Amino acid sequence: MIKIGVALIIGSVAGAIDIVPMVRQKMHKASILCVFAQWVFIGLLVPFVNWDLQPWIKGLIIAELGMVPIALLAYGRVKKSPIPIMLFAAVLGVGIGMANDFIV
Repeated sequence: MIKIGVALIIGSVAGAIDIVPMVRQKMHKASILCVFAQWVFIGLLVPFVNWDLQPWIKGLIIAELGMVPIALLAYGRVKKSPIPIMLFAAVLGVGIGMANDFIV
């Protein structure tokens, strides 16, 4: 049970980091909530996936896969490049993987 709580906190921190630029740009609230929720789910998923990989690689892969739908929506709705979204996903995914390995 503690593992779930820690995973939710790590995902929430990652989500908060990712939405800061979105809040500053005054983006639509639904978009901000969607991205935040996606990071909470990714943070919750990473520690429970049992892949025989380094934790940072596992976090990277899961975050990249998890953020593909968000990147496609951003590209389709407002013609924003998906590259910054995927780069930020890589950084936060590695962070989630390492934080879960260190804390949990």
